[in-house]
Amino acid sequence: MLPNLLAPAGSPDKLVMAVEYGADEIYFAGKSMGMRAASKNFTDKDLEEGVEYCHKHGRKANITVNIFPHNDDLIGVEEYLRYLSKIGADALIVADPGLIDIIKQTIPDMRIHLSTQANTTNHYTANFWYKQGVNRIVLARELTFKEIEEIIKKTPEDLEFEAFVHGAMCISYSGRCLLSSFMTGRFSNKGDCAQACRWKYNLVEEKRPGEYYPIEENEEGTFIMNSKDMCMIEHVQKFKDIGVTAMKIEGRNKSEYYTAIAVRSYRNALDELSKPENERNTQYWKEELEKSSHRDFSYGFFFGNPHRDGQLYTSSSYIRTYDVVGIIRSYDKETKIAVIEQRNKFSEGDTLECFGPKGRHFNVIAKNMQDGEGHAIASAPHPQMTVKMEIPENVEPYYILRKKTEE
Repeated sequence: MLPNLLAPAGSPDKLVMAVEYGADEIYFAGKSMGMRAASKNFTDKDLEEGVEYCHKHGRKANITVNIFPHNDDLIGVEEYLRYLSKIGADALIVADPGLIDIIKQTIPDMRIHLSTQANTTNHYTANFWYKQGVNRIVLARELTFKEIEEIIKKTPEDLEFEAFVHGAMCISYSGRCLLSSFMTGRFSNKGDCAQACRWKYNLVEEKRPGEYYPIEENEEGTFIMNSKDMCMIEHVQKFKDIGVTAMKIEGRNKSEYYTAIAVRSYRNALDELSKPENERNTQYWKEELEKSSHRDFSYGFFFGNPHRDGQLYTSSSYIRTYDVVGIIRSYDKETKIAVIEQRNKFSEGDTLECFGPKGRHFNVIAKNMQDGEGHAIASAPHPQMTVKMEIPENVEPYYILRKKTEE
């Protein structure tokens, strides 16, 4: 049985993209209690519509309530939990033991997924949480494949396990960071991380105040706490073999394009496990992941402590080689005309890459472009303007057009 593919959604548009591109489960948050305050997140109306959209397409909706709450954060929590149950949330992702207790008392039939923030690293801890009514454990990111396999073998068969397979890695143990709150007053464990680990640092000796010594890899200094991004696309077979229930993509703050690329790549890589190894397109899917915004990739801790190989010392910047220029909104198969919502400027004669949930991308030359009123245009410079253009190959709504960035 294939692991489920779990995708992030920081906004309703990203949720739709995650569903359309093949995620089995979507995780997202309301305006409170979630660990990604920087993402737009979901109003109550958005939550209802998001859960409904997931269920309409046969997908699961997992809502994050995984902050470490202080007393004031728990005011009205029972009412909020009953609301999430009422709208049909399939599971709640939780880190705090007290909140788990409140859930069990308030909505006892709700499935509980234990957040990676709870840093489960052994089978004794996993069994403890199972006895508390936890249905799935999102494992600590510091575990190896060997350790995960042992945990699964030494726990009840109906206890599920989820592992992060792609996205940004936190420098702090299982994401439990105090650096942001110390330096900026923004509390990481309440969803408002300032990503202080991505900043540039210098060394100051205690008795020499004002004398800054660069810990340098280049002339700008070094980024000593900046982790590489995780990418396990080459090892999806291993997650299946050891019995992981769900493979989780990180990135609620990322773009719709990132969501589409990440979900598409892992969805296809998982589905290709039924083929002989020499017929799989693993390298292609990895190259596709490299076309979304990312830092250098690593395998995290899955093969042991990465030591220096897990850190990126020279820059905290993302690598971005492609820009999304449009999203297909409709397509007439007889005339071959697509209606496109512009996302970045493109012009007559540009070579664009087009892709959807399945199969490889193909090239399109931008020509005979028109605006929404049917007037001929030489370029599409305005954000979210409507563009009509011929695309010879059949496409569907939510297909994406991208353009290689100029070097």
